Amino acid sequence: MSHLPDYRPQKLSLGSLETEILEIIWELEIATVKQIHDRILSDPERELAYASVTTVLNRLTQKGWLKCIKQARAFSWQPLISREQATAIQAYEQLQQFLAISNPDVVASFADSLDTSSLEQLEAIASRLQSIRRQRQQQ
Repeated sequence: MSHLPDYRPQKLSLGSLETEILEIIWELEIATVKQIHDRILSDPERELAYASVTTVLNRLTQKGWLKCIKQARAFSWQPLISREQATAIQAYEQLQQFLAISNPDVVASFADSLDTSSLEQLEAIASRLQSIRRQRQQQ
């Protein structure tokens, strides 16, 4: 997983269409409204107005997920962070919200209910953290 980037979108919450369009842009790396609209409409079960795609792209730009690039008379959108960075930011935010409960009994009760594979993952995370911190101290 990617480390936390210095840049973060101003608003992390995304609707389902915003998420779908962002996934398309991550896949294409840079995209026009037409490319995104065509990709969504490639599913014969889908209907979506061209203007709706433009609205969502503008909303994602305002939220800080995309930047709009004008090339001649056409506009393209490009992600400001990678899919991996977005996953890291969202995981970090969820963990912070969980830890903000600040009630050790609730956190301990949750940890106590984890299954064996989850506990093994936590141990692997703790081991990795120790390794990262040792490397930092050596530098």
